[in-house]
Amino acid sequence: MKSLPGLVVAAAFAALTCAVWAFLNRPAAEPPWPARIQGFSFSPIRGGEDPTIHVLPTDAEIDADLNLVAGKVGTVRTYSVAGSLADVPQLAARHGLNVAVGAWIDDHRDSNEAQLTTAIELARTHLNVMRVFVGNEVALQGYVPLKELEGYLDRARDAIGQPVGTAEPWHVWLEHPELAQHVDFIGVHLLPYWEGLPVDMAVDYSISQFHRIQKAFPNKEVIIAEVGWPSRGRTHESAVASEANEALFLRRFLARAKHEHFVYYVMEAFDQPWKATQEGDVGSYWGVYNVNRVPKFEFTAGIVRVPGWHMLAAISVTMAFVVLFIFYVNNVTPLRNRGRSFLALVVYGAATITVWVFYDFTQQYMTVANVVSGVMLLMGMLGVLLVLLLEAYEWAEAHWVTSRLRLGPPPARLEGQPQPKVSIHVPAYNEPPRMVIETLEALARLDYGNFEVLVIDNNTRDEAVWRPVEAHCAQLGERFRFFHVAPLAGFKAGALNFALLQTAADAEIVAVIDSDYVVEPGWLRELVPGFQDQRIAIVQAPQDYRDENQSAFKAMCYAEYRGFFHIGMITRNERNAIIQHGTMTLVRRNLLESTGAWAEWCITEDAELGLRIFEAGYEASYVPTSYGRGLMPDTFVDFKKQRFRWAYGAMQILKSHARALFAENGTLSPGQRYHFIAGWLPWVADGFNLIFNIAALAWSVAIICWPRQIDPPLMMYSVLPLSLFTFKLGKLAHLYRVRVGANIRQTFAAAVAGLALTHTIGTAVLKGLFTRGEPFFRTPKNSGTQRVLQALGAARDETLIMVGLWLCAWGVSSSTTYQTRGPDRIAWVVVLLIQSVPYLSSLLVSLASAFPLPSKLLGRGYRSAVFHPPQRAPEPDSLA
Repeated sequence: MKSLPGLVVAAAFAALTCAVWAFLNRPAAEPPWPARIQGFSFSPIRGGEDPTIHVLPTDAEIDADLNLVAGKVGTVRTYSVAGSLADVPQLAARHGLNVAVGAWIDDHRDSNEAQLTTAIELARTHLNVMRVFVGNEVALQGYVPLKELEGYLDRARDAIGQPVGTAEPWHVWLEHPELAQHVDFIGVHLLPYWEGLPVDMAVDYSISQFHRIQKAFPNKEVIIAEVGWPSRGRTHESAVASEANEALFLRRFLARAKHEHFVYYVMEAFDQPWKATQEGDVGSYWGVYNVNRVPKFEFTAGIVRVPGWHMLAAISVTMAFVVLFIFYVNNVTPLRNRGRSFLALVVYGAATITVWVFYDFTQQYMTVANVVSGVMLLMGMLGVLLVLLLEAYEWAEAHWVTSRLRLGPPPARLEGQPQPKVSIHVPAYNEPPRMVIETLEALARLDYGNFEVLVIDNNTRDEAVWRPVEAHCAQLGERFRFFHVAPLAGFKAGALNFALLQTAADAEIVAVIDSDYVVEPGWLRELVPGFQDQRIAIVQAPQDYRDENQSAFKAMCYAEYRGFFHIGMITRNERNAIIQHGTMTLVRRNLLESTGAWAEWCITEDAELGLRIFEAGYEASYVPTSYGRGLMPDTFVDFKKQRFRWAYGAMQILKSHARALFAENGTLSPGQRYHFIAGWLPWVADGFNLIFNIAALAWSVAIICWPRQIDPPLMMYSVLPLSLFTFKLGKLAHLYRVRVGANIRQTFAAAVAGLALTHTIGTAVLKGLFTRGEPFFRTPKNSGTQRVLQALGAARDETLIMVGLWLCAWGVSSSTTYQTRGPDRIAWVVVLLIQSVPYLSSLLVSLASAFPLPSKLLGRGYRSAVFHPPQRAPEPDSLA
């Protein structure tokens, strides 16, 4: 673990993880299962069989099932006499079992007649038929009018001597007491799961309803036709379906039933996967035995939540230990114990969740539909967990390292040595001449003696725009040269390559700034000495801006920009993996030329050049001090275009340099590959999040339109994206305070501005991954604010998706069917609302750009929060 403290932290959290698994799975003592119970609901349907399409078990399969329960039960209750199911009484007799025959009644009249006739015949010819059920939940489902059901019951009572009745949930008997006049006994279903009761209250509640029916019908025998609890399925209000709860409920009920001498049928002997199409997934899991005829829980031993939890705990601990090992070993500088503990908490938690979700997924009966949907959800979950782990690692490295090995003051100045010549390139296209002239005036004030300035105006058509700049260059002297080139291909990269051809032969360093940047006089004097180290190919200063006080919109943009340069670039610099930016950057001329100059195929030519130089084996240095300030986009449209270009260009680079980034035998170091891949992964996640939102809208519409057939996603899949959203907000709030020096309002503004770009980034990523050649988007300067209608139009797509998510959240929350009640629905509604936040942010930021709100709403200035390495030896294990 690179150090003993890291090993101690990992071991401590491993022990804590095992302790949590053990605590949650401590055995609960409950009454043992009786050696023999009174009755089982008996459906001998096996995997791959489905009575709704007339695929029924063979007599041999039925006989095997009866043999399994023989000696463990007195009576089996059937539901249908179709096909081979009519042979149950004969086969049961061989095993000494009684039968309660069921005739299935639904809205198919011909089938109803056949069922009734067969049930009557079986009752007449088999002595082990003890009673007959005509229909099951017919009144509840409304299969036939109540009068029609009463007619079927009367005919059966007239034809046979055994007691005849029907089975309904307890409340149906109270709603239709007249039905009792047509039965010899009242069959009551006690299924408290469907009533949303917690399992600890379920037995008492069920028995109280049973007594309520007895009191309502004192002259009728009341039997419990179904009583049970599912072992798997959605949480229904407060009712949690699990094997442990099924065991707990049934073992408690059977103890009470023995004491009170109930007549009952446990629901049911075997799991029935075919019922998933009728009742949702939970319909498959009411059996005491699974579909393979294996008991699902202990009959006498203490009940535990997850019987195999020891293995799951071991797997989660092993996974977490491996991930922590990778994190700890790859730290450039050691983490403090707080940082190690923070990472361990996140990693062990993520590993435990991953193991549990995979385990839970493997416990269900697989169909094509749930395999496809499950695999997609699992892949999404793994993506969320990966992003969460990388966010946690960046958080720890940004705040809890003991030192910064590559971050410090600029190197000593070149006292008494000849100054390397610097060629400063200023590309411009259709820029306001006054702004460019201000940039040139600042360059003229540089206190560095050996430099030239090349201004390249490419493709500007209006001479009134570029002629004043040309004239001003002439006024500033021979070191300022102006070029107007039209036509010139390659956008900004083409202009920079043209400038490279015009560069003075003795220039050793090329500097690039945007045409809106006003630089400090000491820029070159303080940064050029960094090239004394021959390994250094790039010296980069932050992008910074000078118009943040112009409006609240620009103050929001400024807050959002600062995070990367005060957090991300500093951590990347430790592994020589910074993103080169096309302004405030210095690069060795010989390396710029030998590596192929600026890439005209890429719309982020600056970042692509930096990666190419890293691949050549050279280093870059980042100095987190502002030496120049430019202008931010004036409108939300321009803000979006700028970020679209960055994200699209990142995907171009990712595709073009895939071999170097993903191949172990490349020239990039593991740390460089990590930062370039992990740094762009959140953007890739935004792309997939866009796909997720479209799918979420479609899924939600399906839930609203077909609530009995389509369920919301399981809560565990909803909780993870909610957790990631919360985690990222927490990270931003903390690091902006301690590393960016922002106040609460500035931090909130940065979060809103960043979220506002989510849709734009996602669109750019998907286009970047699957297309090529997107045109370069210039960021206009001094273009003025946009009007309200323009602002609404700028956020049109985001607003439409936001409204769609809100409508779906309302529709799902309004659904009242029993399948959609419970925490899964609530969690899905919350997910829809949370997913709408970035789209709402887009609308708000766009509107903010249209109104002249003062920047002072966010407060003034930022505290200095740059990390300064300690002057004395650090204490790696300090908790401070």
